[in-house]
Amino acid sequence: MKNLRTLVGVTIIVLIAGVLVAIWYAGKGGVQRASTQAPVLGTARVGQSAPEFAVATNQGYFNLAQTRKPVFLEVFATWCPHCQRETAVIDKLYAKYKDRVQFVAVTGSKIGMDRQSPESEEDTLNYAQEFHAHYPLAFDGSEQVAKQYLQGGFPTLVVIGKNKKIVYLTSGETSFPELDSAIKSALSG
Repeated sequence: MKNLRTLVGVTIIVLIAGVLVAIWYAGKGGVQRASTQAPVLGTARVGQSAPEFAVATNQGYFNLAQTRKPVFLEVFATWCPHCQRETAVIDKLYAKYKDRVQFVAVTGSKIGMDRQSPESEEDTLNYAQEFHAHYPLAFDGSEQVAKQYLQGGFPTLVVIGKNKKIVYLTSGETSFPELDSAIKSALSG
């Protein structure tokens, strides 16, 4: 009987320790939507005016100050698997809204697509081709857009209204329905 109580006591202690380890692991980010912590945390916030920027994309020049449409912005890294998967979601949004929303994706990492060399314009062009990104992409070697918008991880996704106010801001892989809802909100506002 004494051995049975000891066995039950040890089993309970092991189970409690396992639960505590699982809680600790989850709290430390054991499961993440974003691929990495961002090297910088941008100043952009929902409800505030969007920081202005202008970039040369693979489809022409983009200037936030000159657009009269809502804007969908992605800050991404070419090496980021979450960004790579998010391309399919953004392509679907682009196909649906490209006539009413300005899309632009801007690099925000110093690390290239091979995870070893410095990020380059060639990486951005290769990324567009390899992951079938139909929306405009820009290489930003100075990382100025990331310094303004990046929110804790790649990709960072931003929806800016016609009035240049940020209506949506998140980081990590995000579903089509969530992003679609954010764009609809910008179009109706």
